[in-house]
Amino acid sequence: MTRPVFVVDAFADGPFRGNPAGVVPLEAGDVPSDAWMQAVAAEMKHSETAYVQPRGDGSFDLRWFTPEVEVDLCGHATLASAHVLFETQRLAVDMPAVFHTRGGQLEATREPDGAVQLDFPTAVPEPCDAPAGLLDALGVAKAESLRTTGQFFMLVVPDAATVRDLVPNFRALAELSDVRGVYVTAAGDDGVHDIVSRCFAPRVGIDEDPVTGSMHCVLSAYWCERLGRQELHAHQASARGGTMHIRLAGDRTLLVGRAVTVLRGALVV
Repeated sequence: MTRPVFVVDAFADGPFRGNPAGVVPLEAGDVPSDAWMQAVAAEMKHSETAYVQPRGDGSFDLRWFTPEVEVDLCGHATLASAHVLFETQRLAVDMPAVFHTRGGQLEATREPDGAVQLDFPTAVPEPCDAPAGLLDALGVAKAESLRTTGQFFMLVVPDAATVRDLVPNFRALAELSDVRGVYVTAAGDDGVHDIVSRCFAPRVGIDEDPVTGSMHCVLSAYWCERLGRQELHAHQASARGGTMHIRLAGDRTLLVGRAVTVLRGALVV
């Protein structure tokens, strides 16, 4: 028995950029164990591996695993999953992909130019004191600190150069028991992108996430209010790099990005 597997670079205009995700489309009634799904994610070693399975009503169940844990929400692997559904004609390109997940119901639609729009819940961060040791682990001297869900924190630093030049101490970050992950962000400085950011989460097996859709559901709430705008162009300044267009729509954040399939194969079960 085999199951198909894809590797898709999400939030990328070409191969080997953006954030790679594993995508395993499952047939209806095929129920692999959680242990198997976690083992495959550990084998794939991408930030997330997604498992997408059709329901009888035309929607899909969707789950995401890092190399170490299952997570409640993942943007780039949702984009990758929708891309695979459309590309393989498991779903017509003029139909929305409706996903049932641990993070709630999500929707993805294909734009006329081939990009994919994700409809995600906005997560408004709350001001807080930075956890002890967090700024030192990042090598940041000064930052505005905010808290979001699931022990994730957001640090707003004075300039984009600080974001780009960060060299975190990942071991020290992983040892912070009250920090599951951290977003570091600043206003853009290149005349093209409104904001720049990076994401670090070594406690869940991701030293640095190349491009993070769910993070931008937090950044959207903060930066749209601060800049007085409803739409933003965002750049995630990881080594691979990635971009997306963001639109704040009430309590939802719409993320638009592209994806490229770089591998098609089969998992031997």
